[in-house]
Amino acid sequence: MNVANPGTPATPGLISEIPTRLFSKTWHSTHRCSRLCFLTKAQVRPATGLSRQAVRQPQHKARRRSFQYGAILAAAATASPEASSSNMSMLPLKIDFDNKGDPNVTLVSISGPDQADLLMQLTGAFNSLQLIVVAAEIITTPEGRVKDLFKVTDQQHQKIPEDDWASLRKQLLALISATSRSSKPQIFGAAPAVEAKKTRQSAGQLQGGASALETAAAEMQQAASSLVAIDRRIGELSEQGAESSAFTEAEVKRAEAAALLERRMAAMQAVMAARRNPPAQAVEPQAARGPGADLRFQAGGATSSGPAAGTGLELILQGFNWESCKGDWYKTLKEQMPGIADAGFTAVWLPPPSDAVSAQGYLPRDYYNINSKYGTEAELRELLAVMHENGVKAIADIVINHRCAHFQEDGKWNKFGGRLAWDKSYICNNNPSFGGTGSHKPQEDYVAAPNLDHSQERVRKDITAWMKWLRNNVGFDGWRFDFVKGYAGEAVREYINGTVPLMAFGEYWDTCEYTDGVLNYNQDAHRQRTVNWCDKTGGTSAAFDFTTKGTGC
Repeated sequence: MNVANPGTPATPGLISEIPTRLFSKTWHSTHRCSRLCFLTKAQVRPATGLSRQAVRQPQHKARRRSFQYGAILAAAATASPEASSSNMSMLPLKIDFDNKGDPNVTLVSISGPDQADLLMQLTGAFNSLQLIVVAAEIITTPEGRVKDLFKVTDQQHQKIPEDDWASLRKQLLALISATSRSSKPQIFGAAPAVEAKKTRQSAGQLQGGASALETAAAEMQQAASSLVAIDRRIGELSEQGAESSAFTEAEVKRAEAAALLERRMAAMQAVMAARRNPPAQAVEPQAARGPGADLRFQAGGATSSGPAAGTGLELILQGFNWESCKGDWYKTLKEQMPGIADAGFTAVWLPPPSDAVSAQGYLPRDYYNINSKYGTEAELRELLAVMHENGVKAIADIVINHRCAHFQEDGKWNKFGGRLAWDKSYICNNNPSFGGTGSHKPQEDYVAAPNLDHSQERVRKDITAWMKWLRNNVGFDGWRFDFVKGYAGEAVREYINGTVPLMAFGEYWDTCEYTDGVLNYNQDAHRQRTVNWCDKTGGTSAAFDFTTKGTGC
């Protein structure tokens, strides 16, 4: 069923979130699973020892940027009260600097209430401030507070001068809290605006046609003209030695214009994707099957939504939330499993099983070490046994886009330990921070950790062997693939064919399309990109229906 249009069949290969609304009240307080079925993770914390190669700014420039970002934050709060309230609820954070505790680096300690994507924001902030993070110690207390310690230097591997601390503290707080979104972005560029107005009315007639392309190009040109004009104005103010208030106003406008340009560029990408990928003719599922898919068909369990998507009648429970790693979660789930089965759930999506840098497991380190913050290997095996006794399938969260290293080589985290003792040649070369010497991948790069090069046969062979071990030795029944935008769908097909799971689905998280900050009614291109990914897996994998979720239906 299509929730947005009752009576319309759901798109094959997409997993709907309808059970979330039916069961969330029942299971929220009793089982601590506050978000059921297919809600994506709220945050990911980057790896220990991230480094960012950059050159630190002169002190006078850093100080000027400090008050500018502070003003941007204040302006955003004025424009969007709801966003302001959300940001302020996460503050304050305490940031301290120390040049005495370590002979080689400056120690930056950050403490306070945790918040979504905090460590990702901190990593980006250090990068923006052009500092190198040599190492980091990440601690989250059971009370939901962070006590993070970063060891940082400048490009020359020198400590940060004490005179710069106050400015850096202000900039860090501003970068963590500020938002580049605006509900009413400023519009500049009269000529492009006229062209956009001329073509807007006919843009929706053909998603990938000339009209849509012309509209997207005109609107992107308009947004770019706006940003260029503001940048020139800021340069003029600098030459004139203008007052700080003038810089502040200009920076606010620049942030709004930059956010608008990003949305216009995303719209252009969507149009180009639609033109590159015209609607395909319907084909029989077996046309794209591999050997693993054949086995599923022979077993009589395949459906039109993909041979590894189960029977199509499963009711799947997300069996954890972001806080579940703070207790003996495997034991808790084992005790509750008879009740979960009685409620009608046929499968439970479990958290990432492996040793990881982040407590939640989404920054895996040693794949074969399945002692995690959720419990020991023995406790996991006991849980899976109880699930099978109650007729419930166990779905493992497979995080293979990236893997965190155990050791540094030449100051970069790219040397792995454990059973899969890989080196930097297994890492894509997109991000110089990790010094990977593998291929340059065309897919999206996850900047917080080394991205694995799935184009290499040896990488795929090792991952397939690990997943076979999870399937045949540990006892998992199926896979939920994390961050599948980061590697080819053809690789997913190989992993599914090699392991023959009872179910498999991917997290193809994509941004819905907006116009001036307003969600567009037509999200066909967004849904089509997810379907295209399912097609690249040869129809062996389903995917989350984030389009239906994102439209609020």
